[in-house]
Amino acid sequence: MREVEVVVIGAGQAGLSGAYHLRRTGFEPDRDFVVLDHSPGPGGAWQFRWPSLTYGKVHGMHSLPGMELTDADPARASSEVISEYFDRYERTFDLRVRRPVDVGAVREGPDGRLLVETSDGTWATRALISATGTWDRPFWPRYPGQETFRGRQVHTARYPGPEAFAGQRVVVVGGGASGTQHLLEIAPYAAATTWVTRRPPAFREGPFDEEAGRAAVALVEERVRQGLPPRSVVSVTGLPLNDAIRKGLADGVLDRKPMFDRITPDGVEWADGRRVAADVILWATGFRPAVDHLAPLRLREPGGGIRVEDTRAVADPRVHLVGYGPSASTIGANRAGRAAVRDIRRLLAREPVAA
Repeated sequence: MREVEVVVIGAGQAGLSGAYHLRRTGFEPDRDFVVLDHSPGPGGAWQFRWPSLTYGKVHGMHSLPGMELTDADPARASSEVISEYFDRYERTFDLRVRRPVDVGAVREGPDGRLLVETSDGTWATRALISATGTWDRPFWPRYPGQETFRGRQVHTARYPGPEAFAGQRVVVVGGGASGTQHLLEIAPYAAATTWVTRRPPAFREGPFDEEAGRAAVALVEERVRQGLPPRSVVSVTGLPLNDAIRKGLADGVLDRKPMFDRITPDGVEWADGRRVAADVILWATGFRPAVDHLAPLRLREPGGGIRVEDTRAVADPRVHLVGYGPSASTIGANRAGRAAVRDIRRLLAREPVAA
């Protein structure tokens, strides 16, 4: 068993932000803290994004603290641009991320420490930054008849790009940014597309300024304070009404239908008898927080979420969740990494980082 003062789980934006602030305030990698990442290489969830998601299409990417992402080619795949940037960042600040390391569970240990059980052995730590994001927990809704569908069902997490849907009838489910991007990409290739969402999509006119961003984050933050499952920040901001969206609306591609009631072997069906034939159902239905490794600590509230103040789990002040709820955006993850380290320094009786 190896001992450190802080274990960081995850090397996406939130985890790297936490590691950066640990490093700059006097914590030494390997001696005082360790960063564990189960991905094969740098880039967090970005390394798994579909090839057609170019950097120019990315919805609000903020640079990591201490090093700007500059001169990125908007025509290159975001998976390549951001993975290379994260790799350069890890090397520049000597963060020494260990990968691939799978974390199975975090348990109560001796002397007030937490035990982090991994595929590379067990770490005993005085504090934990859990920055595991959501990519590993795609949300698949369940509808009657789903198991009878003879076509393909694909989630955003495994979206292969628009060419894979050539000549097929595709039902896209989901009213978020991914759903609209998938639909606009697929429409020129597919034989037919149908867009269904649970609620009418909310399109946002004008720029999304800092004040609007703070208001959106506050709505998500209130849920995690109450111990409710967090909603994404994007879910409360609405979709930007950009040129591509305007064209999709004008062309009829973004003609939203209400959610169907059941799935049939050949497509989907509504309660009033309407039917749409489909070869593929593409679920752009989002993700849930990947926090199963924390289950032994019993942090979940009756409402189904983990109650969090700032980044600290209310039920256990040694545990900080970054990239969770209000910090699940790139700018939120940066701020959360700093806040978590400030709290951890106080917990470990080190001098607090300057505000």
